[in-house]
Amino acid sequence: MQNFLKQRLEQRQQAHLYRQRLIHEGAQTPVLQMAGRTYLAFCSNDYLGLASHPILINTLQHAATTYAVGAGASHLVNGHARAHHALEEELASFTGRERALLFSTGYMANIGAVTALVERQDAVFSDKLNHASLVDAVQLSRAHSHRYTHNDMEMLARLLTQSTANHKLIVTDGVFSMDGDIANLPDIVTLAKQQQAWVMVDDAHGLGVLGATGRGIIEHYHLSATDVPILMGTLGKAFGVTGAFVAGSTLLIENLIQYARSYIYTTALPAAIAETLRASLRLVQTETWRREKLQILIKHFRQGATQLALPLLVSDTPIQGILLGSAEKALMLSQALLQQGIIVTAIRPPTVPQNTARLRITFSALHEIEHVDRLLGALEHYSL
Repeated sequence: MQNFLKQRLEQRQQAHLYRQRLIHEGAQTPVLQMAGRTYLAFCSNDYLGLASHPILINTLQHAATTYAVGAGASHLVNGHARAHHALEEELASFTGRERALLFSTGYMANIGAVTALVERQDAVFSDKLNHASLVDAVQLSRAHSHRYTHNDMEMLARLLTQSTANHKLIVTDGVFSMDGDIANLPDIVTLAKQQQAWVMVDDAHGLGVLGATGRGIIEHYHLSATDVPILMGTLGKAFGVTGAFVAGSTLLIENLIQYARSYIYTTALPAAIAETLRASLRLVQTETWRREKLQILIKHFRQGATQLALPLLVSDTPIQGILLGSAEKALMLSQALLQQGIIVTAIRPPTVPQNTARLRITFSALHEIEHVDRLLGALEHYSL
């Protein structure tokens, strides 16, 4: 076994795909401390800069004195506290749905929802660039899997028409996590209505960011809960804390409570975390300057990157990709930036398809224009 494990790691290293963790100290902000040195980070999903918000810190500290630390059990045993229930009600209201159900992670929410809704005789249709959690969820569901080329509505229409499955479920990211572009959701909804299919959107990177009030891709496109009956959102990105939820009708949520194994068979999030998330939800709705500043930063970066002729991916979201192709080139550039005190993650296969390795730059409302200029200045020295 040891020889086998060693060979696998060596293969990753030789292909420039070996991953290593950076260890930082202190709060999650755009400025991080590592090994006594200060770094400027462009790789966090803390889009609104809430992870270090003093209101959330104070809320967590106070809530811990009320609820202590651990939840003690799963939601269906005795781990479901008043804070959990209040958060679910507020998330339902925020997303314009009847009910919401908390999960420990987005990964668990996707797996729980998909596997609870479809079986062997059903079919799932998913974008090829969907998050790994959706890919794994479809496999675990044992339903027939159909993957369509990224945002290819003609291919999706053809696959839906050809399918004879009992139930048809279309699953898509709202904002694609490695590219930063968004799903063609209006056309997906139209096709779903024509083919009597269900639509599920993973809006992990859209909630809090997209839409006039931060309600995500559904608001961005002016769609309704009827158009997209299954909505998944995470609470560790724009919301700055941790956890996830699925929102929808009462019937949907009651079914998930009964059938979603990743909800039933795991310990609940600490109630103090749920109380902190309630405070975060209020900040997402009231501190609108954070979304406004994000758009200023994104526009400034894209203008500068265009002037430098950088190979940018198409995106108007905080996720900005510089397409480099080879994993070796992406890793070398990431390491070169690290030497200059700038952290930008090299994204390589299998996270992205072969020959599409890239730098994934993400922005936070806590970044400043001078931070963006420093990044652009560093990138200017490299031939991409």
